[in-house]
Amino acid sequence: MRNQRGVALSGLLFWGIVIVLVAVLGMKVTPEYLTYFKILKATKAVAASSSGKTVPEIRDAFSKYMDVEHVSTITPADLDISKEGNVIVIGFNYEKRVPLFYNISLLIDFQGSSSGRD
Repeated sequence: MRNQRGVALSGLLFWGIVIVLVAVLGMKVTPEYLTYFKILKATKAVAASSSGKTVPEIRDAFSKYMDVEHVSTITPADLDISKEGNVIVIGFNYEKRVPLFYNISLLIDFQGSSSGRD
């Protein structure tokens, strides 16, 4: 007799559920990471063009970038603006709670800096 090969129904259901859960997690988390990278890109662009500008002017420039990108996750007041040597460094950090299903949610801490160091 030959041995039967294949996937049992229980194994198929298990892996199907795992794949669906990973897909749902990816669909919910991906937009938050895209927003994070938009904010990081804006901070680097504003920091690169901010030599000689005051803190309110830097915050205003960041606000304009966020208006163009339609991002309201953080405000210009949430930025940590400092000077290291002759370079303006803009940092930020925020938390985002992503509801997954029922009463389960995922809390993600985002932080970034125009200097490349977090």
